[in-house]
Amino acid sequence: MNTYAKYGTACVLAHGLVGTVHGLAHQHLGIELTFLQNLFIISVITLAPLLAALLLWTRLRKLGAAILLLSMLASLIFGAVNHFLITSPDHVLHLPASEWRLTFQATAVLLVITECLGCWIAASALRAKERF
Repeated sequence: MNTYAKYGTACVLAHGLVGTVHGLAHQHLGIELTFLQNLFIISVITLAPLLAALLLWTRLRKLGAAILLLSMLASLIFGAVNHFLITSPDHVLHLPASEWRLTFQATAVLLVITECLGCWIAASALRAKERF
């Protein structure tokens, strides 16, 4: 069985699940995103990893690994900047009081973890000498 495809797909699914819960926290906290942020989230953070996971199971697996690496790296940078660096309503330490505050904070950290893991899996697949 294709180990990189298996782990890459699991990572993409975990990332999607965490991202969905994070999105719900955004809604419940009233943190709105711009059109461009939403476009980035839909295309790069959601659709690109799904495409990558599909390609990992085909003869285009190296392309899938490259897309996975780029999408997870872009997601990591986007989330780190918006959740941890820029002071804004989206920053983990500047959230309104709500029962969803901890969920937002926890999922922001879990997104970083799944994105780092996705980068590692994809980079490992791209470095693999054998066909994976």
